[in-house]
Amino acid sequence: MSERLSALVGGKSMLVSLIVAIAFFMETLDATIIVTALPQMARDFGVDPARMSMGITAYLMAAACFVTASGWLADRVGTRTLFAGAIGLFAIASLICGFAGDFTVFVGGRALQGAAAAMMSPVGRLVVLRTSEKKDLMRALSALIWPGLVAPVLGPPLGGWIMAMASWHWIFFVNVPVALVGIALVLAYVPNEVQTRTKFDFKGFVLTALALACLTYGFDLLGLRDMRHLVIGLGLMTMAGAIGVAALRHMRAAPAPLVRLDALRVRSFFISSVTGGVLSRAAISATPFLLPLMFQLAFGLSPLEAGGMLMLYMLANLAMKTITNPIIARYGIRAVLVWSSLIAGVTIALCAFIVPGNHYAFNAAVLALAGAGRSMQLTAITMVNFADIPPPQRQPASVLSSLTQQIGMGGGVAVGALLLTLSQAARGAPVLGIEDFRIALVLAGVMSASAAIFYLSLAHDVGDEISGHGKRKGQGA
Repeated sequence: MSERLSALVGGKSMLVSLIVAIAFFMETLDATIIVTALPQMARDFGVDPARMSMGITAYLMAAACFVTASGWLADRVGTRTLFAGAIGLFAIASLICGFAGDFTVFVGGRALQGAAAAMMSPVGRLVVLRTSEKKDLMRALSALIWPGLVAPVLGPPLGGWIMAMASWHWIFFVNVPVALVGIALVLAYVPNEVQTRTKFDFKGFVLTALALACLTYGFDLLGLRDMRHLVIGLGLMTMAGAIGVAALRHMRAAPAPLVRLDALRVRSFFISSVTGGVLSRAAISATPFLLPLMFQLAFGLSPLEAGGMLMLYMLANLAMKTITNPIIARYGIRAVLVWSSLIAGVTIALCAFIVPGNHYAFNAAVLALAGAGRSMQLTAITMVNFADIPPPQRQPASVLSSLTQQIGMGGGVAVGALLLTLSQAARGAPVLGIEDFRIALVLAGVMSASAAIFYLSLAHDVGDEISGHGKRKGQGA
């Protein structure tokens, strides 16, 4: 049965990737589906709707705090055991959220979901890296990108449909059957690799958890777009930087640090995770934050109309994904990284010139191009991330990659919010205007395009082993 299923989906590594993708889909969907339910949940809990952001913040902070422990736990109890346990914990936390009778219990359930998600993402990626040969790595990693593209498209309308047919509680209950299927597949097909056990680096855990918690909450406060929270948010981010420096010094000096930094010596990993990768991911996450706000606050569209326009952006993400792998195989990862950064930069900046009214063809074309550029860039970054990482370094590299992804994504939303606030303050305007969004989107485009500077320093043949680019050239010769 196992061999037949593996053959059906394209091999064992692809089967494992699809199983991991199921868990990632559940995790990613949960982050988007909740948005439509927040007003109703606020009424049921008897709290101000603005306080509901704590449910999102608690999730993100818990995920940030616990992600560094995922590698150590995977080594100690085994990848299969930890991954299946994390999925189970996510399901239990979903039940707590669904049955929550007051706001405090709900926030606690969301924090537990975040802690479980912190184990799912890096460990799931590690499972794929450990079960895939280099020649299969592009296809295997490519499967992990789909949840991030599909879930944002399905989340809002699915949440609205569940609200219409039942209640917000079922937004969390739907995770349970998905989790049960995921656990069964993980236990059946994912190997349980246990590595050499080391002593838990408690000091490193506390330092990194504090730094990431301050950074995450600081990002969240910047997103509130008022001067008082801006000052507090910048203060927390400064504190996060200071604690982060102490954490890095500890990691370099400790004999068995919780997070090893060896992978940062690999040039392709450093560029795709720390320099160019952070810039790209920040621009990628800033755009879907800025666009719906612009549609509603500057254009005066309803949430449903704004969601419809954003759907074009997300659907282009999906369509582009179907042809990105052949493009990478044809032109190579380096070329695709450079050009997708420039294309994404230009198309994100073009979003600043979307106009309200009946300019449907122009608006649709700009949104589709921006979505396609985002999709290609995200796929190429994921491909190059582990292209040159040797097997012994894949576990710490997976944790580091999760950390930098979170920083890049959170930073993008924070930078977008900060640009809006500063532009509004410079104009002395009481409310946001279309000018503020145009400035923010153009600068986000510049941010994306500037990542190409770092990608140009990559070797021309980077990732050819996993993309098949070199083989195609050889066949053509």
